[in-house]
Amino acid sequence: MQIQDILAVVGDEFQAVDKLIHAQLASRVPLVEKIADYIVSSGGKRIRPLLVLMTAKAFGRCEADAVKLATVIEFLHTATLLHDDVVDTSDMRRGNPTANAKWGNAPSVLVGDFLYSRSFEMLVELECLPVMKILAKATSVIAEGEVLQLTNVKNPDTTEQQYMDVIHGKTAMLFEASTWGMASLMGRSEAEREAMRIYGRELGLAFQLIDDVLDYEGDAAAMGKNVGDDLAEGKPTLPLIHAIANGNEEQRKLVRAAIRKGGLDDMAEVLAVVHELGSIDYTREKANQCVANAREQLKVLPQGVAREALDALALIAVQRNN
Repeated sequence: MQIQDILAVVGDEFQAVDKLIHAQLASRVPLVEKIADYIVSSGGKRIRPLLVLMTAKAFGRCEADAVKLATVIEFLHTATLLHDDVVDTSDMRRGNPTANAKWGNAPSVLVGDFLYSRSFEMLVELECLPVMKILAKATSVIAEGEVLQLTNVKNPDTTEQQYMDVIHGKTAMLFEASTWGMASLMGRSEAEREAMRIYGRELGLAFQLIDDVLDYEGDAAAMGKNVGDDLAEGKPTLPLIHAIANGNEEQRKLVRAAIRKGGLDDMAEVLAVVHELGSIDYTREKANQCVANAREQLKVLPQGVAREALDALALIAVQRNN
């Protein structure tokens, strides 16, 4: 299955999500609508709302509540993107200028707050306390992940476990909330809810691990971001952490210094080190392990095209190049 085949499984519902997203962007403040519409229309993959819809379809019922929850999840994700770009002083996302580059930091942060608020307005309409608890907790974990990443910037002593904690918070938690939340909204059994929670978490971890690999060997045009951005910002991602742990003294000194100062002056030398030490392969293997664990969870689902699509989506997560 390709991504187009997966989308076709919930094609009508996906269109309904898109329609509801734009309807819910309505605001009496024109700049709010302009910025919000710009960021949600900028070509993202919408993997998270897709996970909501696919989970519902896999359990046999993808109705209006699933569309609403998918929209809530996309709004939460979009809010984090607006805030992240301000924190990271990013000027490019998905091949386009970021909202903060076009309108400034203050409007971007405030529109991110608007999207958070609107998402919880919609969440209340679902009248499902377990789902509200999941998403309330998820937003806290996401914020903690972002702060933890910020504290690790330019810190070459960051451990692999600290890195995994960061990517669970900043990326995997919302994947987890998407599948877990939908299974909970449908009142599935505890075993089914737990399996879908783990599926979402492991898929999210794999997704971020591959993102961090692509920062060292991706195609900037395809990715819509600059290759080497993480190193430029001094972010100690897993390829660098592995290189520090396994390199000789000279290699460790080079990578540690590159993290401390940020920038791309040492990009070529760092690239050579991470490839020589197998750090890219190590990170890919970690992602493959996460995907294997995610796929294992799908045994709780009934056989069918939706289950096959979720399985294929896990494979796509580690095979992509953007």
